[in-house]
Amino acid sequence: MDAVRLYAAGDLRTEQIGAPAAPPAGWVKVKVGAAGICGSDLHNYHTGQWISRSPSVAGHEFAGLVTEVGPEVDGISVGDHVVADSRVWCGVCPNCRDGRRHVCDRLGFVGEVIDGGFAEETLLPARLAVVCPQNLPWRIAAFAEPLAVALHAIRRLRITPGEPVLVVGCGPIGGLAALLLSRRHDGPVLVADRNAGRASLVAEVVGATRVELAAASVEEALGGRRLRYGLDATGSVGAIDAALDLLAGGSTLGLVGISHGRIDLDPNRLVEREIALVGCHAFADELPEAVALLPGLAGELRRFIDAEIGLADVPAAYERLLRGDSAGLKAIIAIGASDGPA
Repeated sequence: MDAVRLYAAGDLRTEQIGAPAAPPAGWVKVKVGAAGICGSDLHNYHTGQWISRSPSVAGHEFAGLVTEVGPEVDGISVGDHVVADSRVWCGVCPNCRDGRRHVCDRLGFVGEVIDGGFAEETLLPARLAVVCPQNLPWRIAAFAEPLAVALHAIRRLRITPGEPVLVVGCGPIGGLAALLLSRRHDGPVLVADRNAGRASLVAEVVGATRVELAAASVEEALGGRRLRYGLDATGSVGAIDAALDLLAGGSTLGLVGISHGRIDLDPNRLVEREIALVGCHAFADELPEAVALLPGLAGELRRFIDAEIGLADVPAAYERLLRGDSAGLKAIIAIGASDGPA
């Protein structure tokens, strides 16, 4: 079968590999319908930061059809349509026992510690398979995992009703966060991105106001109201630094982007203005809720798709996305599970 495997930083290959064997106890076999390329996939390819085995079939944002079920599996049946929970947790560390699996002491991810969904078929622990509606198109179902990340990030901010919120970065997570805010929050939503086309797309789709990361632009958009909530989805040290300058006293800045650098931060900047920096990692229990939201967001999600490609096109797509050559938000790999929706 065709698969995309990561060997080392900068070494991603589309190649023929053997199909997965029958699923062992507690696992299911999934014929993949569609998968999404995540910013963390690009980061791992660029830096090799999370490579723990080589080669590994990449991809943790995917949906597909269950074709075989191993022993000792409850709640999942052949013929079910599922999306993958990306988190591979140990289940025994203190964080897992406390229900904080997303910060497991030994947390790994699908596509890294186990093979992922950039393949025609894959094996998945049944505990990581979440059933989704059978009439949901694969390309929309593949948004479930990043939508859960965005939902978790928004909840971490604990936004006061009616308050303005600034989303920095209109990539997949930032765009999805803006979309959720437009549906669930009653205050102004501002979006900023150095890619003007992408920022304009998100603003148009979700009804947000596009701004520059500058005080004058934000002040004009808010008509003198103070900004006390921000979410950085870029990981850019410069963007984080600029966002801190835009926030009023008593503010919260959520960090959900994967960073490529370190910020030179004077702690007094936070202390004197009582600003909270909040890390937002993966998601807690939001994936089933994200799945339930997908049908109602399908129209907007279709507009966020940058391109639909095949497995053979993935290495070139990685390079294109790393160059910032993208008008949309999400590249979707159409793999085509049998009997799946269009």
